[in-house]
Order: sequence, then structure tokens, then C-alpha cells
Amino acid sequence: MLLSAIVEALLIASQNPLPVEEIARLVRARVAEADDVRVRQTEEGQTPNDLPLWLSSLATTNSENVTEAIATLNQTYEDSARAFTIIERPKGWKLYTRVEYGDFVRQLFPGRKPERMSGPAMETLAIIAYRQPITKAAIEAVRGVACDGMIQKLLDRDLIRIGGRAELPGRPLLYETTDLFFEHFGIRSIDDLPNASELRKVKLPDPETAPSPTEDAEQQLALGTPAAAAAEPSSSED
Repeated sequence: MLLSAIVEALLIASQNPLPVEEIARLVRARVAEADDVRVRQTEEGQTPNDLPLWLSSLATTNSENVTEAIATLNQTYEDSARAFTIIERPKGWKLYTRVEYGDFVRQLFPGRKPERMSGPAMETLAIIAYRQPITKAAIEAVRGVACDGMIQKLLDRDLIRIGGRAELPGRPLLYETTDLFFEHFGIRSIDDLPNASELRKVKLPDPETAPSPTEDAEQQLALGTPAAAAAEPSSSED
């Protein structure tokens, strides 16, 4: 039995993404379980069955072995034109339907129609994504407009969440992106965003010295949009 087939079985059976470390642990646990059976058979005076060579060879399975197995599976899927692939997300690896079959899969969910986010919502999301964790005052200092409405809509759509409180006077809330954000934009971490290292170093306006937020759209300052902006989240803005 090949490790790649075992990894595939685990990913199909799991409802949640699996990190390579966890997959390797599960494989080793199966070998240990089989070895425990041999020990009990010996203690009970039975003749223990030898472990199959393929099973005993999995006793030292590590993360690197699992990563290689996943690469082998994905290559096999591509060569045979399968409709799915294995993709890594922040919480681990998972089987996903290929994007080109999305229009067909969407027929399973007739009540969920894709809608686009507004420019202001995308700007607010981009600022949070690149500079998280960040306070509302800092977001408003960058955009130059009040962001209460945009932040609430992003919270409602589970694209951002409250990540704690800043060590500043008044202990303002800190906002950060959610797992759904990474899932939708197809990235594993903030480092996967375009020009992440550069934009995260840009000095932001000081909330204390920045002009008071205004609704004048001409004063908005967009920092950029998250990765894969062409595939914007399925949400709408007023």
C-alpha cells in the first residue's frame, strides 16, 4: 500500500484540512497500533503475526514524506485530468474541486448567487489584510473616511474578526482577517499577498494627527487589494 494512497484516503475522510504533521502522525499511529496487537498476542501466548513490510516501512513517516506524497497525488490528478486537486490552506491540506468546474458545482447551491463587494469595502479589507492586527482609527487614518459601516459588513461576512485589544489609551479593538478570507483568496498566509513585504513596511498616517474621517470619497486613500482580486468575495455593498 502506497503512502500517497493512504494520504488520499485521510484527506477524503477528513472534514477539516489536515497539516502534514498531523497526517504523518496518523500514519505512524496506525503502525504503532498494529505493533501493539503483536505485543498483546505475545503476552497472551499466541504466535504474533509479523507486520507486512509495507506497513512497517511507514513507522518513520515524516512531514517531508507526506509532502512528497501530496505532490505525487496532484501530479497524478493533473495527468489524468481529474476534477479535483489538493491545496494547502492555513490549517492544512484539503481536497478541492478545480475552479473550472465551479459553475457546475454552483448548481448544488441555487440560493447562493455570487455578488461583488464595493470598492470601499475592498479597500477596507485590503488595509486590514496587509496591516493586521489594526485598529479602526488606523484604518480611518489611511482611508480618510469613517469605516464603521464597512467594518461591520466585513464582520458580518466573516472576512474579518476582532483579534483582541490594542495596548493604547481606551484599549481599542484590533481587527484581523479570518480563515474564510484565506480560503476565498486561495492563500496560506499574509506573506502570499502581492507585495506583502513592501506594503507592510509602509508608514501609515498617525491616527492622532490625521484629519478627522470624512465621507468625501475624494479623500479616500486605497492601499491596494488582496490577492486574486478578480475573484472578489461573494458579497455586496450598498
